[in-house]
Amino acid sequence: MDHLYSLYDALVSIHVPPDRARAVVDAMERDMRDQLATKTDLHHLRELLSRDIQATQARIDHQTTVMTVRLGSMIGAGFVLLYALQRLG
Repeated sequence: MDHLYSLYDALVSIHVPPDRARAVVDAMERDMRDQLATKTDLHHLRELLSRDIQATQARIDHQTTVMTVRLGSMIGAGFVLLYALQRLG
C-alpha cells in the first residue's frame, strides 16, 4: 500500500499533525479493506455465479422437457378424442 504512505507524506507535508495524518491513512486503509473487492473475491464470486447459472440452466432444461411431454400428451389425447368423436358421429 505504497499510495497510503504517499498520502501520509502528503498530509504531513501540508502541516497536518502526524497523528491525524496517520488516522486518515488508517481510516482509508480500513475502508479499502472492507469495501473493495480483491481479485480473489471476484474469482470466488465468478465461481458462485457460474454454479448458479448452471443450476438455473438445468432447471430450465428440466421444465422444458416436462412442458414438452405435457404438450405432446395433450395433443395425443386431442387426436384420440377427435378420432373417437368421428367414429361415433
